[in-house]
Amino acid sequence: MMEFQRIILVHYHEIGLKGRNRSVFEKRLQKNLESLLSGFPVVTIHRISGRILVFLREGTTLEVANECTDAILGVPGVARVSCGFKCKQEMDAMGRAACIALAEAEPFESFKVSARRNHTTFPIDSMQLNRDIGAMLCEAFPAKRVQMKDPDVTVGVEVVEGSTYVYARSERGVGGLPVGSSGTVVGLLSSGIDSPVALWRMARRGAVCVGVHFSGRPQTSDASEFLVDDIARVLQRTGCIARVYVVPFGDYQREISIACPPGLRVILYRRLMFRVAEELARRERAGALVTGESLGQVASQTLDNIRATDAAVEMPVFRPLIGSDKLEIIGAAQQLGTFEISSQDAPDCCTLFMPRNPETHAKLADVETAEEAFPWREWVTALADAAEAHDYACPAYRPPRARVS
Repeated sequence: MMEFQRIILVHYHEIGLKGRNRSVFEKRLQKNLESLLSGFPVVTIHRISGRILVFLREGTTLEVANECTDAILGVPGVARVSCGFKCKQEMDAMGRAACIALAEAEPFESFKVSARRNHTTFPIDSMQLNRDIGAMLCEAFPAKRVQMKDPDVTVGVEVVEGSTYVYARSERGVGGLPVGSSGTVVGLLSSGIDSPVALWRMARRGAVCVGVHFSGRPQTSDASEFLVDDIARVLQRTGCIARVYVVPFGDYQREISIACPPGLRVILYRRLMFRVAEELARRERAGALVTGESLGQVASQTLDNIRATDAAVEMPVFRPLIGSDKLEIIGAAQQLGTFEISSQDAPDCCTLFMPRNPETHAKLADVETAEEAFPWREWVTALADAAEAHDYACPAYRPPRARVS
């Protein structure tokens, strides 16, 4: 039987800078963690002295504790995660817990102790704690060396509210704000590399994210829809996506391609997409649209074409990747875990009925004139009504009430 109870300390940074509403952000992060960790042997989760403390069930193995820690690292709002033990405020107990924590950190060659005393009635200050626990560790690990700068392992000791928390594994999280603290956004979500990263960045800023995928169905297969579902399942691991609407868009693209000047097809496709996304956003009570566009990356993402597309909607359009290059976006997708999925080929609306020479500097007057040939208001309603909703695990999401026909 393990002498000490395993715990995970969840540290946050940006939330700690909030003023009187700080507790709102803390409670939101706590609720997100409670939901997202439901599959782990968690006894309870509560807040202590600028931390969130996760108590693991007695008998939890190191392997399971590490898996739980890994799950927390990607949750927006989490700045750092430390996996260790709770023990009494007694030097012998602290020393034993530190020895166990350090032993579980093998292999390593160097270490140091970093103690912090938040409980002022504890008689031993932080500097003395460093020396005393460091001496115990030196005795227990004579083959290892103390190294104050850039050691392999740092043993943390936090004296807080009548207890002490000791850990050796401590890793940086994704930071940001907890999902659900910044409203709701609706993002255009393809099976490509860019848009999942854009949505994730909005989730990291506290937004509840709803995706809209425009499928080329029935003009193409539904392969892209399966890839988008795989992407959403990656995002839902950390509560970063709530719902994805799949919109069968192929027939409408075909109608546009027949009667629209070829160079303006892409602009008209995207203006219709934006309008449908805006209608779904209104139904979701969302406050903005999100795209994965990067300035100048493709023909539709020139400054003139972005302006022509934005003019179709009233909602603000956020572009978290607008100043990123492709290599930066690929790196972010690899870190997120969506890159391999997005690298698979699948026909979708982005490649359907594409012109040979798309316009790169569209004039809004020309676009609006071309658009007069289509009943786009009726199309927007029909497409939004035809959208198929797929829900994912997002603790902060509250679905809209069903529409009455």
